Amino acid sequence: MDPILKLQNGSDVRGVAVEGVADEPVTLTPEYANRIVQAFVLWLSKKSGKKASELKIAVGHDSRISAPMLKQQALMAIVAQGATAVDCSMATTPAMFMSLVYEETKYDGSMMITASHLPFNRNGIKFFEPENGGMEKKDLTDMLKIACELTEQTVDISNVEKFDLVSLYAENLCTKIREGINSKDNYDKPLTGNHIVVDAGNGAGGFFAQKVLAQLGADTTGSLYLDPDGHFPNHIPNPENKEAMDAIRGAVLNNKADLGLIFDTDVDRMSAVFSDGQEVNRDALIAMMAAILVKDYPNSTIVTDSVTSDKLTAFLEGELQLKHHRFQRGYKNVINECKRLNEEGVVSPLAIETSGHGALKENYYLDDGAYMAVKLLIAAAKTKAEGKTLNSLIEKLEPQFETAEYRLKLKGEDFKAYGAKVLEVFTARAKEKGYHIVTPNYEGVRISFKGEANGWALLRQSLHDPNMPLNVEGNGEGDCAKITAMMKELLSGFDQLDISVFDK
Repeated sequence: MDPILKLQNGSDVRGVAVEGVADEPVTLTPEYANRIVQAFVLWLSKKSGKKASELKIAVGHDSRISAPMLKQQALMAIVAQGATAVDCSMATTPAMFMSLVYEETKYDGSMMITASHLPFNRNGIKFFEPENGGMEKKDLTDMLKIACELTEQTVDISNVEKFDLVSLYAENLCTKIREGINSKDNYDKPLTGNHIVVDAGNGAGGFFAQKVLAQLGADTTGSLYLDPDGHFPNHIPNPENKEAMDAIRGAVLNNKADLGLIFDTDVDRMSAVFSDGQEVNRDALIAMMAAILVKDYPNSTIVTDSVTSDKLTAFLEGELQLKHHRFQRGYKNVINECKRLNEEGVVSPLAIETSGHGALKENYYLDDGAYMAVKLLIAAAKTKAEGKTLNSLIEKLEPQFETAEYRLKLKGEDFKAYGAKVLEVFTARAKEKGYHIVTPNYEGVRISFKGEANGWALLRQSLHDPNMPLNVEGNGEGDCAKITAMMKELLSGFDQLDISVFDK
């Protein structure tokens, strides 16, 4: 296989961009980046029906140390193919998408140089076009095949146009907050009197404290790691990371803040912390966004990934009277399912993963962490005006008692086929035991337990890697361990499935 094709990771390009980690040689080389972006210009020209010379394509990046090098290659590739390049410098993934939408820009295509929360030596590229937003997996495969046939092109880019996209993006977020709160007393600075801290993890999200919250009157004292630093010296910029959540939680409690917000590196994900230190991530974040949207979209359908809790289902369907459509892992999967439902006439305002990727129908189905923060801030102001707290929106969500995740490694080259065989046998064994297999179910096999043990388990195949994740949730003391033991029994005897993780 051509090395360029190996850089595909779902609908994104990802690879090792700089040395510095043992046994991880550079795979996303300057030459490959150049050829890939050239291919994007050619692909976009064909898709849009425009000549390359008629295209205007923007390039943005996060704080990674390899970003300047990759940006240079991207700009040269665009110019070499005859299109107009725009350098948006430090930006965010949602901002780069919105550059196709804003009247001030309305570019024909854009790209974000990022590898989300991955280590400092990694990088990648996310591509956007006006019709479908983020590129689909098949389209990216086709584009990379074009790149395999190209050669690196170097041209002068000293006169490339520069545009401060993040400032325009921030202004639009400010407008949404002002209009959403609609304060009669202080329209311009509706967050006056609120103490809100931000943890940007040295990624691209520091602008939210400076260009949004401070502009709207909020006190951001105590915010963490707002300055971009591609070495990520403090913690991984990832709302799923325990150290990261501990940092923002500490910032909220130590500064007696009203709310804490944390973003991942390229700001397409977020989580929050209430004033009392309660974390609003995973199921709680999904519940919060649904509770915010329910007034505008009653009886609608919330699309989530497959690893959400039964307790979330009980909250969405029992308390909010919404429908919970538990689908598949992968942010593009949940977004595309949300689009499909709406196209079929099923109102679905939100597609969201437990990872913090949340896309709203009202916001172009764009997974935008900053936009979710905007919705949260507006809700906080409205609940405060009603004499309530933001916490009250999800106070009836039953907290998870105990969870566990195991990644069972698959051996052999054709690991996908073997994984499918494991699922088939696993299902048969579960039925023989009389376990309740949940239907409908759109990914892997989900088993629900009531009686001797209470909770659930989900076994599925990883989207890209040779392993099978197993998620387990127990509802009481000892339930998680009991269910795990049942799963170990069902998964024994497969010669190409490593279950030694259960014994660690």
